[in-house]
This record gives sequence, C-alpha cells and structure tokens, in this order.
Amino acid sequence: MMISETSVEVRYAETDQMGVVYHANYFVWMEIGRTSFIRDLGFSYAQMEEDGIISPVIDIQASYKKPLRYGQTAKIKTWVEEYNGFRVKYGYEILTTDGELAVTGSSVHICANRETFKPISLKKKYPDWHKAYEEAAKKPVLAEE
Repeated sequence: MMISETSVEVRYAETDQMGVVYHANYFVWMEIGRTSFIRDLGFSYAQMEEDGIISPVIDIQASYKKPLRYGQTAKIKTWVEEYNGFRVKYGYEILTTDGELAVTGSSVHICANRETFKPISLKKKYPDWHKAYEEAAKKPVLAEE
C-alpha cells in the first residue's frame, strides 16, 4: 500500500481561543494530503478539473486524539483504503511534531461531471489513474511464519 506524506506548519490563524488547531482545519489538511497523494502518483487534480471532472466529498470523518498548537508542524499521511472504480476512500493520520497521533480520519469521494454532477467511472475516463489507484490500495502480502 502506498502512503504519501506531507507536512504543514501550524499557523496562528488555524488555532482557536484555547490555543489549539480548530477542528475544521484538519479537514483542510486532509485535502492537502489527498492532493499530495494524487501528485505523488503522478497525476494532477487540477488537470482533472480542467477536463470538466470534479471529485466531491460524499462522506468525511475525523477522530481527535491529541491537539496541535501554533508553531508545531503537522505530518499528514494519506493512503487509499478502498477503491472500486467509482468511489475512493482515503485514510489519513495527522501526527504531531513529536510523531504522536493527533487525528485519524477518512474521506470518501466520487468523480463526477462538473456540469451535470453525474458520476463517472475513473476506470473508463482515466484508465492509467484507475490502475494506479488499484495498485496503491493493495495491502502488502505478509510472508507466512
């Protein structure tokens, strides 16, 4: 399974009155992780949009474990948990500067025509992207003991 990693420095504007990252900002960071994952696979979400295809979120989830604060650096790990040619479920871990787990989460996306919002098959429209997602989602095979 392919795991993409990217980092974000926590900005003051991303914190709340308690001095910790405001919860909704983790969803923005998940998007940063997702676009980084796509780029690491060799594709461009911006190009997909230029082709008239969008990838809306149809479900999103986050579980908060430990706060991040201004001045820290968040490491975002992103991978494909599930993929069926139409839907993709991304998994996320966001770690603190010390490598401790701050947030786990997932988001589910489809690809759709920008004008009609009609779902499209990634397999048919972008066969190379489809193949890369199938490969990226494969779980490693462990050797028998």
